[in-house]
Amino acid sequence: MTIDSLSDIVEYRCKGNLNLYDSTDCQALATQAATGRQLRVHRRDLQNSLNRKAIRVQLCEDDYPGWLALADLDRIELATTPYQYRPVSEAEIRSKLPAVIAFTYEAMNTPNYYLWGGTVGPNYDCSGLMQTAFASQGIWLPRDAYQQEGFTKSIPLDKNQLMLSCLEVGDLIFFGTPNKATHVGLYLGEGCYIHSSGPKKGRNGIGIDVISDQGDIVGQGYYQQLRGAGRVVNSYQSMGLAHFSSED
Repeated sequence: MTIDSLSDIVEYRCKGNLNLYDSTDCQALATQAATGRQLRVHRRDLQNSLNRKAIRVQLCEDDYPGWLALADLDRIELATTPYQYRPVSEAEIRSKLPAVIAFTYEAMNTPNYYLWGGTVGPNYDCSGLMQTAFASQGIWLPRDAYQQEGFTKSIPLDKNQLMLSCLEVGDLIFFGTPNKATHVGLYLGEGCYIHSSGPKKGRNGIGIDVISDQGDIVGQGYYQQLRGAGRVVNSYQSMGLAHFSSED
């Protein structure tokens, strides 16, 4: 059932960092929500939660859905004011890119490992690191790599005739299959990017690699999956109630 009015939902604020899961069994992370973030809960789901393990929620800043364990309900509180989008100009974004990059370096220098769904640190997944680094400066990106690719201003890259002069420091670099971006990093200049990569084909944490087929085995592996790049030119504006529905 699609939400038809504000009276159908309740908005909450996270009192602490929260795990949100990909299903009602609460076994696998979908994402995380840092202290202070706001989320929407359908009033009907709250009323019908007695015999359930989790309820469906939607984060306000990026519209990301997930399941909140009922055991964590005491870690949210009613929001005093609804979430409000704050526009950020492209010029303002450019001025904040050094601080975004500094965030990723600080995260790399803190002991960490790759965590699928991780956004609150010290353990991040690839798109979680990108989202959190930009959010630290008040710039919101969508949650997943493929969503971030669709949101940013596209910068084509051809592996066969690779020209990096079109890139600027702070651009996002996308990797994956021909059909979908599955990985993302942040361009640092001089052919290098910083990213959080998994244990199977990455570094099991945050590291720096080179966009080249001449790098080490990790860099070469990602280079073969290079899709293109994207420039962050605005901050994500929530769709609000349009894509949030109850469990029924």
